[in-house]
Amino acid sequence: MSASEQQITIPPRLRETVAARPDGSGGGAAWLAALPALVAAARDRWQLTLERVVEPGGRGSLVVQVLRADGAPAVLKLGLPTPESAQEHAALAHWDGRGAVRLLAAAPEDRALLLERLHGEVPLRSLAEARAMLEAEGTLQRLWVAPPAGHPFGSVADRVALLSAAVRERRALPAAAGLGTLVDEALETAAGLIASEPEQVLLHGDFHHGNVLAAERSPWLAIDPEPLVGERAYDLAWLAQDRLDTLAGAPGPQSVARRRLQRLSDAVEVDRERLRGWTLFRSVEAGLRYLGVGDTEGAELYLEFAAML
Repeated sequence: MSASEQQITIPPRLRETVAARPDGSGGGAAWLAALPALVAAARDRWQLTLERVVEPGGRGSLVVQVLRADGAPAVLKLGLPTPESAQEHAALAHWDGRGAVRLLAAAPEDRALLLERLHGEVPLRSLAEARAMLEAEGTLQRLWVAPPAGHPFGSVADRVALLSAAVRERRALPAAAGLGTLVDEALETAAGLIASEPEQVLLHGDFHHGNVLAAERSPWLAIDPEPLVGERAYDLAWLAQDRLDTLAGAPGPQSVARRRLQRLSDAVEVDRERLRGWTLFRSVEAGLRYLGVGDTEGAELYLEFAAML
């Protein structure tokens, strides 16, 4: 893809993910159609040579391997405009490579990021679970820093208010019949946690093994943050749900789930009950979200895990 007129091919996974979004506004289709022009604008803005579109690539972004004017390798990322990703560039700039991919340049109005090139084919998910969890814990703790003064990031409270509203709406789905008690507990638990939130640090927001890649200057670096400010247990809760298919197939999965929470809370010194509460809420929310798009298999994994807690 070195010629300036080279057609940009949109990976199938990105098209499918955007098409499955429940907003129904048509904005996703318009964004997909605009991607070639956005890539060309970024190429000209930063004097890039386009190498290839990464496949399968991101679920909410187009990722292109590029060379900078001096020949240095980099990655161009064009993200689907969403509230969750609006401040990705600001978080990466604040971390400045500490625990996360380094931001080289940004055009937030286009959701365009120029990033250092990592080993995209080697995610943390490629390691055995025990080793992956150990590396993930260390990486995540490097990201938990104080936000900058006058920061633009939303709060856990604001994010959870939106997620709770979606949970209440989706509980009416026919496939959610019989989940009333579990949903009520998740909503009540989240409300209680918000009312007593103990700290305000910068969080990744979507931290899991697939969002940590091998790198040259550091063994592992995080990518794709959906940054917000709040307590560490909220961030850790998403990691606690990683590899649910493996956990579900283990002997005595309920005991395994509880031991996982205990080990994670001990490793990063997070209150276990707060971690359990946020894991419960985020699992129920994810399960209902999967039900909303008709993915019953994915929904069952999250909802069964929530019930174990």
